[in-house]
Amino acid sequence: MVLPTCICADATLPDGYREALGGARADVLLTDPPYCLLTRRRKGGDVREPRGRKIEREPAVRFESVRDYRRFTEAWLPLAVEHLTPQAPLVLWTNVLGREPLLQVAARCGYAHLQGEFVWAKRTRDVNSNEQTLRVYEVALVLARTSAPPPDLSRPPLPWAVVTGYDDEGEGARWGHHPHHKPLGALAPLVLSWTRPGQLVLDPFAGSGSIPLAALRLGRRAACLEKVPEWAARVTQRLREAAQGPQASEG
Repeated sequence: MVLPTCICADATLPDGYREALGGARADVLLTDPPYCLLTRRRKGGDVREPRGRKIEREPAVRFESVRDYRRFTEAWLPLAVEHLTPQAPLVLWTNVLGREPLLQVAARCGYAHLQGEFVWAKRTRDVNSNEQTLRVYEVALVLARTSAPPPDLSRPPLPWAVVTGYDDEGEGARWGHHPHHKPLGALAPLVLSWTRPGQLVLDPFAGSGSIPLAALRLGRRAACLEKVPEWAARVTQRLREAAQGPQASEG
């Protein structure tokens, strides 16, 4: 049995893709790249340092401008697309500022058709009535090379939204509170909608490993990269525990 491994590599360089995929082509690019968060500066130009609990977490990747974020996207997205099958969709998590750079670069890569935007609504508090406070937390763009076919009325409609807490399964807390953790409940609908059992999911920004883990748990295969060595090691451990079954976490 070949155990899954998260390759410690930079998604803007080609070597990691070759190592992770071993010549195979992925059936979907499902990933959560750094968002277009801009550097916070004071009036004098000095970087504004985080305070309180934010210091305890890894700092988020930030960019000086949207133009810099576009350059970053131009560095990694074409490399990832090179390793996809011709019919593979792109499923890209993003924020408001990152939406247009991703759409522009994807279009230049041949993915000019936005099939839709998958919305993750996050519960902000629990209450004892039928009302809950929700907020749109993040979205995933679903892109394809061709326009969407007419809906197949014999099948259930595609899910375009999900409601979860930040860490419903407790996986984020267990694996180190990655600053960009996503619960499996927010990822499973995307895996189920845009892949079939046995297909290969590519994630060049594995983070805490939730996307490749969701793929494995739903009967898909996963190839993933993560630039930070500590997190790449944690993802590898997480995936191997999942691949080996419950006995792996008991030993």
